[in-house]
Amino acid sequence: MLVTQQPVLKRFWYPVMPMAQLSSQPQSFVLLGQAIALWLDEKGQPAAVADRCCHRSAQLSKGDIIDGCVRCPYHGWFFDRQGTCVAVPQLKPEQSIPASYRVPSYKCAERYGYVWVCLHDDPLLPIPYIPEAEDPAMRLIPQFYEPWQCSGLRLMENSFDNAHFSFVHAESFGNQQQPEPASSEISSLEYGLQVQATIPVVNPPTQRKNLNIEDEVTVRYVVSTWYMPFSRTLKITYPNGLMHLIFTAATPVSDRISQVVQFCIRNDTEADAKAADIVAFDRQVTQEDKLVLETTDYDTPLDINAEQHMPSDQPGIIMRRKLAALLKAHGEVEQRLEMLVSSRSI
Repeated sequence: MLVTQQPVLKRFWYPVMPMAQLSSQPQSFVLLGQAIALWLDEKGQPAAVADRCCHRSAQLSKGDIIDGCVRCPYHGWFFDRQGTCVAVPQLKPEQSIPASYRVPSYKCAERYGYVWVCLHDDPLLPIPYIPEAEDPAMRLIPQFYEPWQCSGLRLMENSFDNAHFSFVHAESFGNQQQPEPASSEISSLEYGLQVQATIPVVNPPTQRKNLNIEDEVTVRYVVSTWYMPFSRTLKITYPNGLMHLIFTAATPVSDRISQVVQFCIRNDTEADAKAADIVAFDRQVTQEDKLVLETTDYDTPLDINAEQHMPSDQPGIIMRRKLAALLKAHGEVEQRLEMLVSSRSI
């Protein structure tokens, strides 16, 4: 599935950037192939418009923020968060600004310390709700924000794949001597799925302080939730009561690139475990994933017959079927690279 060729994917919210990056200057981002300009308005709220001035196509993200508006760097036109041009320096005071002086604007909001954008006026789902993020007894730890050369669907499938731990994560928490994946209980959701499992894991020395568990092997009680199309939460509870919830989103930049946003939420304190050490271990795990995922085909097929499967692939199979049903419900068919190549050669 080529994500930029499926219009329905514009009807979802995606985290695009940490709020901290908008502290002073406009920023640019590409979401599903659409270049957008982001800034903070006069109320300190994030705003998003097409990153292309309607006058001579200059990038608005290269301009300045003045009185909550973005000023084009080319001729100084001002645009508000609705994309309306509110000032043109070249016009005389008595001249009105034509209504056609405007750029497309997009739904934009802040949540969990990140800017979220939806490219459609009518999102199919709200921004995923994570109640733990609102609990004052919990702490939220940003982990990383970087582009990966893989599709969001590959990353989501990987997140629910218990069979890869023993091999991909042999240096962190996996055990190659126990390759059989833990059994899972899968529940289908209208726009996602949830998986529960009890997973035995290796507890390396670098992780023992983070968990306050000295055993060489421990277990994870896992509840994983997939939010269509490309985000998930992984809620891990350990035998001592520690809760470690990871949120990961694979925001689609293009067909080939996903901007990966990850943070975690925990029910302990900095005195119990240093945030830097927690991030370091989870980064080791995700770098192990990245090394493999960036070797996979980015044009991930929804057609179940296009690749081979085994029993533990059931969550990924459900994802593919749900995404295929989503396309069908909105009058779309799956766009594949081979289909585009064939059509262009005719």
